[in-house]
Amino acid sequence: MPSRPFRDLAHNSSVHSSGEISRPGTEESRVLEFVCIRCGAPYPADITIDSKGCARCQETAPANLRPVYTDPPPHPLEGATPSRSLWRFAHMLPCTGADAVSLGEGLTPLLAAPRIGAVLGVPNLAIKDEGRNPTWSHKDRFSTVAVSVARARGAKFVATASSGNAGASLAAYASKAGLKCVVTTFAGSAGAMLAQIRKYGATVLPLVNKMDRWSLLEQAAARYDWFIASPYHGPVVGSHPLGIEGYKTIAYEIVEQSDGRAPDWCVLPVCYGDALSGVWAGFCELYAQGTITQLPRLVAAEVHGSLADALASGADALSERKMLFDSLAVSIGTPRSTFQALKALRESGGHAVPVDNHGLIAMQERLARDEGIFAELASVTPLIAISTLKAQGIIAATDRVVTVVTASGLKDLDRSTGSNEHDQIFQTTDDAWHWLDKGGLDLVS
Repeated sequence: MPSRPFRDLAHNSSVHSSGEISRPGTEESRVLEFVCIRCGAPYPADITIDSKGCARCQETAPANLRPVYTDPPPHPLEGATPSRSLWRFAHMLPCTGADAVSLGEGLTPLLAAPRIGAVLGVPNLAIKDEGRNPTWSHKDRFSTVAVSVARARGAKFVATASSGNAGASLAAYASKAGLKCVVTTFAGSAGAMLAQIRKYGATVLPLVNKMDRWSLLEQAAARYDWFIASPYHGPVVGSHPLGIEGYKTIAYEIVEQSDGRAPDWCVLPVCYGDALSGVWAGFCELYAQGTITQLPRLVAAEVHGSLADALASGADALSERKMLFDSLAVSIGTPRSTFQALKALRESGGHAVPVDNHGLIAMQERLARDEGIFAELASVTPLIAISTLKAQGIIAATDRVVTVVTASGLKDLDRSTGSNEHDQIFQTTDDAWHWLDKGGLDLVS
């Protein structure tokens, strides 16, 4: 695959912010300012992140902001420290390692997956298993940065709207930091994840109307200055830009674990594209510093197809799709993604693949049996996307492909398992042997 030029993301210094509220006294020593990822409009470092994104783009194509750092960009890998967490890359993040609230996140394995790769027709498949993070999902990379920033700012409460993984992660890091945490959610969220959130001591507020989650968070930010990690306005632009910086470390680790090479393809499950955007930023930084000689192409495994539609139409504003079915992959089941995800796909020459429920549980079980990786249902959608693109001749059999498993299958067991007719108790060992023999299990080879 030919390399693509690194796009200069510098802002347009002639554009000024307006209509935004600043919070005096904010301390992010490394952040010089924020800029719009779409138009480049600059905003001050002490701007209140209200999840509306760029004021200039809001009416046409809502877009998130990103931080610009005070120091020249250092080398991501050469500047890494021996720390046993993603904070070894603190020099690339918005606050220092000394301010970090860490549970040992990051440094997850990149595992060769030849058996499932052969099934999909891509034998050079590797899996980045983010289920090995402290709360068993990739959200820990976001939460460690977001909570570190919140504590450095003097926040007492952190909050998020979440169907599960983000809430569990934020709750754990808030607990570690000594902060209070509130998670707004909705009926139908996976029970295991709600239980996990409560075990960390967070307050869970399930609301019948999904939009009420956002209204509550908006009120909390205005009245009590809570640090809100998630979006709480629509159309969604993405989560807090400083937290998204944590996802860059996935790209750093993939390249480190691949002997300094980027894959041809990197495939992720995508909801609002926080991780997709962060991973792309990480690869771009590595390319700009000359660590990698080509950029990977990204693939978004989505549910309802808003990104695929936008890629086909060439529009910047994503349309809300009709939800024709209740997705088992609840954590990515949004009817509309974001410009930040679309931007990463376009710049990488990537693709978006809508994935329904068909074959999802079977693929989850195949991955567990063939590779020993038990993935959340949303994390299995990239494998189906790879199969689709391989069948279309877009991904070649010789391509090096990395898929990111974003969370453990323990997170949504209530969605992925039903009654098992093999769950029985044997009265004697003879009964057990008889059952094994009847089942046709080869007990010799």
